[in-house]
Amino acid sequence: MEMKYDVLNKNGEKVKDYTLSENIFGVEYHQQVVFDAIMVARANERQATAKTKKRSEVRGGGKKPFRQKGTGRARQGSSRAPQMVGGGNVFGPTGNQNFKIKQNRKEARLALKSVLSEKVSEKDLIIVDSFDLETPKTKEFASILKNVHAKDKVLLVVDDEDRATILSARNIENLKVVGPRGINVYDIVKHHSLIVSEKALTTIEEVFQ
Repeated sequence: MEMKYDVLNKNGEKVKDYTLSENIFGVEYHQQVVFDAIMVARANERQATAKTKKRSEVRGGGKKPFRQKGTGRARQGSSRAPQMVGGGNVFGPTGNQNFKIKQNRKEARLALKSVLSEKVSEKDLIIVDSFDLETPKTKEFASILKNVHAKDKVLLVVDDEDRATILSARNIENLKVVGPRGINVYDIVKHHSLIVSEKALTTIEEVFQ
């Protein structure tokens, strides 16, 4: 059975049907691989900002804090030793931690197809034949979003050459613009509406088939 989906113009009117690839948009939802893909995306965004000073990095401590014998206390060689107040930290974060993790290609593709298929089943995929903007106009693009009944958070997928649309959309709140080769699971899940130009949709099917 063919997967027919409405294609709208920028006024929100249906102009034709588009036959979606079942291999991409008709896949069973795999919760675990989607979860893994989101964890990979979040981990790869993480930056190593936490850092503590080791004994050699703490200023001072060159002088022996007190004499070796006769004080009744344990001998100490430096006031910057880890056991001393104000001393260096042992095994603390260095600022060079690498939090990046990977997901194998097969699972990553399955996760992407799962979330794309869910957008179709939830009717949150909006296909627009062409935005047809000659010059960048944010106000005009905002009216297009209203016409196609986009929800409050939008992921817009357009061809990289469609500069007028990209420039028109970039100042709109809660909207992210990506190219067809740059779509990922995390962005699709975070945004309620997935708006795709017909040209970009063709590229998606060619790349991820």
